[in-house]
Formats: sequence, structure tokens, C-alpha cells
Amino acid sequence: MSAEHPRSPLADLSPVLQAVTRRIRERSAPTRRAYLALCDRMASRARGADRMGCANVAHAFAALPGSDKFRVVAQKAPHLAVVTAYNDMLSAHQPYEGYPPALRDAARALGATLQVAGGVPAMCDGVTQGEPGMELSLFSRDTIARAAAVAMSHDVFDGMLLLGVCDKIVPGLLIGALHFGHLPAVFVPAGPMSSGLSNSDKAKIREQAAQGLVGRDELLKAESAAYHGPGTCTFYGTANSNQMLLEAMGLHVPGAAFIHPHDGLRTALTTAAVGTVLQARAGQPGHAPIGRVVDERSIVNAMVALLATGGSTNHLIHWVAVARAAGILIDWNDFDDLSAAVPLLARVYPNGAADVNQFQAAGGPAYVIRELLHAGLMHGDVLTVAPQGLQAYTRIPECHDGALRWRELPAAAGQASPDPSVLRPVSDPHAATGGLRLLQGRLGRAVIKVSAVPPDRHVVQAPAIVFDSQEALHKAFKAGELERDFVAVVRFQGPQANGMPELHKLTPPLAVLQGKGFRVALVTDGRMSGASGKVPAAIHLSPEAVADGPLAKVRNGDLIRLDAVQGTLDVLVDEVSWQAREPARPGEAFQLEHGHGLGRELFAGLRRLVRSAEEGAVTW
Repeated sequence: MSAEHPRSPLADLSPVLQAVTRRIRERSAPTRRAYLALCDRMASRARGADRMGCANVAHAFAALPGSDKFRVVAQKAPHLAVVTAYNDMLSAHQPYEGYPPALRDAARALGATLQVAGGVPAMCDGVTQGEPGMELSLFSRDTIARAAAVAMSHDVFDGMLLLGVCDKIVPGLLIGALHFGHLPAVFVPAGPMSSGLSNSDKAKIREQAAQGLVGRDELLKAESAAYHGPGTCTFYGTANSNQMLLEAMGLHVPGAAFIHPHDGLRTALTTAAVGTVLQARAGQPGHAPIGRVVDERSIVNAMVALLATGGSTNHLIHWVAVARAAGILIDWNDFDDLSAAVPLLARVYPNGAADVNQFQAAGGPAYVIRELLHAGLMHGDVLTVAPQGLQAYTRIPECHDGALRWRELPAAAGQASPDPSVLRPVSDPHAATGGLRLLQGRLGRAVIKVSAVPPDRHVVQAPAIVFDSQEALHKAFKAGELERDFVAVVRFQGPQANGMPELHKLTPPLAVLQGKGFRVALVTDGRMSGASGKVPAAIHLSPEAVADGPLAKVRNGDLIRLDAVQGTLDVLVDEVSWQAREPARPGEAFQLEHGHGLGRELFAGLRRLVRSAEEGAVTW
């Protein structure tokens, strides 16, 4: 493990891809070098059962059946860890209940042993949206990373199987795994739920409810028809973006992302993860430790896949943190430059009408990755857990008579997908760019996802109306005080202030107002996860208001210009007046309301430690 995986010539790659990758590599050289040196030191040690004291070994394997103890200790069989995010509160994680026994049997059949090393917490943002628990959501990512590290700290393992799907769970598990970068790791997804009420119809009902046109009973009926069974939610939010990025990074069994939980193919893919991680361990021809799989090219591939599919804006925070865990430093300029060169290939809600099941039927990640490779918009020379490399992720898995195999997509590279309304080739994309822009100006640095925003709304200039919570905006909306052009400034929503909750509940009222013809936009230091949809939203504004960011100086009536064409975000106030202003502070009521109750006190230390959104909001 003394050198990076060999690189092939970059001549056929996009010049922008090359330039961004090169500057990331140069920027990260000291931290990446230190990270790899640590991985090498850890890999050079004797295996755990041979290295540890007898009492340590006895404790580690006390609960194993006698035959497994003999295998792992005397026969020196490979020993695998499962780190699981199972709970049956999350529909996406409920199927994991039966995975450990199946994985254990698969390991024994291959001459290996396996233990569940530990569990990690997993919360559902859908349950906590607009509730106090959402203020723990972002910090749950680093809590998951720490919990994964605790599980792996027993240090007797030769590889990891990571069971997690949803929003903060995958980034948290990945960050945790990268701190054991000398080991191979394979993510084992559980798949999406079947299609229910369409996402477009769900959005309409939400807007009608915001206007008081339908009551709670009808709204609950619609929501329950949309979220109705095991698996991930079917819109292309953070959870399903996670799965696309893991495919693009080569950390799944190829094609595992979007197969339904109770499909026989899912069972085959799950058990195949055991053979994949065994093949990737030290001493095997497919050796692929996660610290080597995740390099600057792999991170760039993930960024490109996110942009090409219109994925969640949360990953402008999460993948910065993931990269940092591998000693790689990326920022929003990197995303912005790639977005200008990467076309939008997918239309999946909230970027379009389709759900992830339709995305999968149209070719899914395999089609996207093949198109991007064919166009020179992805690094094809990367290490993956599949020995065949990233090319393996351009094929579709299928199961015949219990045998797992992969087939080519029906049409050749560059040709139309089975459903061009959902997936298109690079030669005929939905849009010429990835639809993500970095905004910079007097208000700081923010990002905006414009792929679903009507072109005539890419520039909004209007007076500010300032709110210190999304509840305050809802109150004003219900009182009829927002029937005009305005820019909603929702501040004190950053990581230091209250843990940076997602502000999904702002979308329906703002969409209603935009639908009435008003020119509206949102500027916030909070998160939206791309759920702003058709409403222009400058999010993740850094520095945040509570850290004396410029947003704290904005007053009602200030003229704000959000320009997603030029990439600017400005407040049109004369310089003398602006400099004379004192930043607003969150009042005592805010401080009493946020950070207290429902366990939020336990995260006070993380609020003090956390870095900015652009630095990944990391707390380590």
C-alpha cells in the first residue's frame, strides 16, 4: 500500500475535470500524505487475533460459536465487521433487521467469520421536519461517525460491511470508515420503497394545505399514500443521492443502489457484498482498502454524479466532510466549476416529475456513469471494491436461478435511454450545466440549486423581510402579510446557532406566493436539501449570522439582489450605512427555545466546535 492506484493518461478527460482534480490534489497534498502514511502504519501490523493479548482475544470472540472461534483464531480465517444503522423507525432501515444472519451465513460459506461490531443511531428527517429534533439532524452525522469508530475500535477485523442508507447515515458511516482506511469497506443498501402517490401530487396537496384549501385529514391521507412501506422515500433527496454517489465512488456491489427491499435480486446483492469485501482485503488480487478507494479522483467522480443528476444540496456539506476524513480538501468553488462543465442528465423529483423507481427503470446509476465516462466527465482509472473498476458500475445486475450476473444496458453509450423524459445522454442533456451555482457578494458565500427554478426567476431583486425562524415566516404567511415581492431572510439557522436544521416547511408557502406571480426568493444560513424546488433559494450562507456573518446586518426593507446568472448575492445598501450597523443577535427567547429540551443540551459542545458549512460543518 505504498503508492496510489496507478493513473492512466488524462488526455481524454474534460479539461475542467482535470483542472479541478489537479488543484484538489495539490491543495490536499500534505493532509493526504499524512492520511495515507497512517493507513500504511495500520496496515503493517499483524492481524488482531495474533497481535492482541490472550484476554483481549478471548473477550472479542467469547460469544462466537466454537467452530467460528477455531476458524478465526487457529485457522486465521478472515473476520468481518458489520456496522448497522438498523431500526424500524426508518422505513429505509427496517429491512436491515434480517441482514446480519444472512451475511453471517454467507461469510461462513466463504470460509470467513463475521460479527456485528456495533450499531449507530439513525434518525428520520421526515419525522423531525419543523420539530425540535431536526436540530440534532446535522450533528447526528458526526455522532454516527464516532459510533462507527467505537464499533471498529475493537480492532480485530479484516473488512467492514456498512448498513445504512439515509441522509446523515451514509456520510457518517463513510467518515467513520475512512478513519479505518487500511481496511476494505462495502456499503450494503436496502433499496427504495415502491411508488405510491406521485411526488408532484404530494407537492400540490402540500401547497393546498398551506393555503387552507384542504384539511389535516386529506393532507395526512396524501402523505401516507406517498410514504407507505419499507425502503427509502422515492424522491431524489439526500438518501437516494447518497446511493448514486456510492455507486459513482465504487463502494457498492455494482448496481445495488435502487433494487427494492424485498426483490430476490436484493437478497443476492446483499450476500454478494460478503464476497466483495473478502476479495478486497489485504493479500487478495482485488485489494481495495477504503482509504485508497476514496482519493481525489473518486471524490470528483462523486461531485460530478451529484451535479449530473440534480442531487441533494446537503452533499455540498457532507462530501466536504467525507473528503476531509480522507485528507482531501474540497470547497464550493470546486463544485461551481464542475457544475459549469457537467450537463444535467436526470430529471427526478424535485428536479422533475419522475421518482427513483422510474430513474432506475430508465437506466439509473449505470446509465449516468456510462454516459459520464464516455464523455470524459468521470475518472475511469479509479480503484473500486469491484475488481473490474468503475466500468463494472455501468452494467445492470440480474439474478437467474440464484446466480448473480450483470448485463450491458440495452442501448450503446451516447444513445437515448428507455425514458428520455427521465434520463438523457450527454449529447442531448436536460440542461447544459449541473444547475448548481456558488453565490458570492456582500452577504457572504452561499449555494443555489437552479435546475428546477424557472429561468425568469434566476434573478430576483426585492426588499428583504427578516425572520429568525421558519415558524415566524409561516405566521406571517397565514396572516396574509407576504402578498408582495420580497426576499425572505431566515437567519440564525446555521450550525453554531441551532445545528442547521433543514427548512423544508418553507417550500409550500413560498411556492404558493411564487405561483400567484410574486417575485420571491429565500436567503438563509440554514439548509433546504434542494427541496426549494422551483423557488430560488440561496442556502448554507457562510459565515452564518450567529458568527457575525453579514446576514446579521440585514434589516427589513433592505434591497437584496440574488443573481444566479452572474453568481452574486448582494444587499444594496450604501457602504457607510452598512458599516455602521451592528449585527443582530439572537434574543433570549431564541436561546431558550433552541438548544434546550429533547436532548439538545447534549449537543451544545458540538455547536461550539462546529466549522462552517463550507468546511463540511465538521465537529472533529
